[in-house]
Amino acid sequence: MKAAVRVFSQSGYQNAAIATVAAEVGLTLPGLLHYFPSKTDLLLAVLEERDAVTADMLPKESADWRTFLGSLVDIVRYNETIPGVIRAFALLSVESLSTDHPAASWFTDRSAKTHAMIARALRSGQAEGTFDPAADAGALAFEIIAMMDGLQEQWLRSGETIDMAGIFETYINRLAARYSR
Repeated sequence: MKAAVRVFSQSGYQNAAIATVAAEVGLTLPGLLHYFPSKTDLLLAVLEERDAVTADMLPKESADWRTFLGSLVDIVRYNETIPGVIRAFALLSVESLSTDHPAASWFTDRSAKTHAMIARALRSGQAEGTFDPAADAGALAFEIIAMMDGLQEQWLRSGETIDMAGIFETYINRLAARYSR
């Protein structure tokens, strides 16, 4: 997977050559195609692996909204340790905005699931009386996602020199202070 991430992060999906991935791992192209029948299959495996790691960092659904938002900070902190994966993810996310991209539906589904998960955590806080009941949990979920995605882009553009996790943690702390009850 590391070779695929490296190739996708350097070239994007459209320009990535699956033969390059095969060569980097010491396989022939037919050998790699035995495991991943197409470049799309390899791409989706890379994306799934990345999400599997971060999914394990999320708390159980019974966790309160503060714990959930704290886990998002942990994910951003973890993302700082895998710049190649984040670069590939960011490139692929933007490329997937074209409807004919092989990962378009994967990113659309992932976006909807991520939004629903964050909104659900905030609504849970509203139901418990610990999160401002007048807040629009759906809109705040979009804002949180936009902050995470935007910071990733800025972090990559800076040559990974800004403190992405620190900035995001400050943002989450401000959000929590504003909406806590």
